[in-house]
Amino acid sequence: MKLSFHGAVRTTTGSRHLLEVNGTRLLLDCGLYQGKRQESIERNQQFPFDPKSVDAVILSHAHIDHIGNLPNLHKQGFAGNVYCTFATRDLAAIMLEDSARIQVADAAYVSKKHKKKGLPPVEPLYLPEDAESAVRQFVSLGYERPIPVANGVKLTFRDAGHILGSAQVILDIDEGGTKRRLLFSGDIGRGDHAILRDPQPVEDIDVLLVESTYGNREHTAQSGLSDEVEALLAGTLNNGGKVIIPAFSVGRTQLLVYTLHQLVEAGRLPGFPIYVDSPLSVNATEVFRLHSECFNSDIYTFLREKENPFGMDNLTYIRKASESIKLNSLDGPAIIISSSGMCEAGRIRHISNPDDLILFVGYCAYNTLGSVIRAGIDPVYIFGEPHKVKAKIESFDGFSAHADKSELADYVKSLTGDIKKIFVVHGEEDSSLAFADTLRQLKPSAKVTVPELNESFEV
Repeated sequence: MKLSFHGAVRTTTGSRHLLEVNGTRLLLDCGLYQGKRQESIERNQQFPFDPKSVDAVILSHAHIDHIGNLPNLHKQGFAGNVYCTFATRDLAAIMLEDSARIQVADAAYVSKKHKKKGLPPVEPLYLPEDAESAVRQFVSLGYERPIPVANGVKLTFRDAGHILGSAQVILDIDEGGTKRRLLFSGDIGRGDHAILRDPQPVEDIDVLLVESTYGNREHTAQSGLSDEVEALLAGTLNNGGKVIIPAFSVGRTQLLVYTLHQLVEAGRLPGFPIYVDSPLSVNATEVFRLHSECFNSDIYTFLREKENPFGMDNLTYIRKASESIKLNSLDGPAIIISSSGMCEAGRIRHISNPDDLILFVGYCAYNTLGSVIRAGIDPVYIFGEPHKVKAKIESFDGFSAHADKSELADYVKSLTGDIKKIFVVHGEEDSSLAFADTLRQLKPSAKVTVPELNESFEV
């Protein structure tokens, strides 16, 4: 069999790994690349393989850097099945439509600027109709339900504990009588999550594709999560400022809301207004409530016996643009959770008050607006125009949905089998290379490789 790596290698976005076996082509993830604008456009528009030649796509989870280019794949001729868990399908349906609307809005904005300069208009990567058509190709599976997906290839999903519906992809392959098990980790959660179940170990592995987002870093301990959040919020709120938290609509927002709910319920956080300023986050939260099969026992009990873990009296979900605009003139302290986590869209572009705090609670890929702000660069450039950073900036990694260096190492230790080849993916180059060194110590009999973009391997 042949493995080719067409995204999320030596970087964290644009996950796309192509497996060719028994005359069929299986694409593991089909994500959007996020980074410098022109490079992103080129990488996302052009596939290094013929989309018509792909027989099926298998998704690890619903984050946009893992699913966001599916409508474009469909638009260019892919007609096969897209396999995923039930929760991933429901989340992907709303996320791909939202992504399409962002593509259309951004293209319209840039085209307007181009017109003033006498330049040609730009086309969106895909339209909402493309997103809707792509979702029709989805085939949903439960965890631990093996199913044939190609000649000699059987697929099983196992919980990855990263976001709702996230899965490790297990492929049992029979190639001319030679049987092997390939595991694609997807993104691995930390375990002990407030909402989700822990990542589940996998047995009898021969080939491993493993993420490395935090392969060279450790996170804040989760045990002190509420204390840290309380301390970070208190100063700004008590001084009348607002806390703006850029957060991924799926996973991070719901964990934030649940944590704030616990603080309010315990009387540790005054009833300051809290707003979730993202229609996508509102829709995603509704999807969360539909999929209790992904919850750990604590939140399952909370949901059944107490109340909605994602709702409280001082919490408002914003659906309409007109309501969102009103927040720009909001008086007094408040917490505003807003998309997007990497600041490539959303409210973060409209913050200018020095009394306010921008609190980053998740990973920002290299060259995204979020990573530039976090690095302390001032001014920052948005659609080519400079903007001064006036708000205070803080970062907190305790909410990360990704396992850190030690947790990733523990995850690999939990895997069994005679692992012969390991490919390190989904991490910036320094992180991937560092984790590859860790893996060489953990699995000395395995050949560990950090692929280059578009590099292929016979396995």
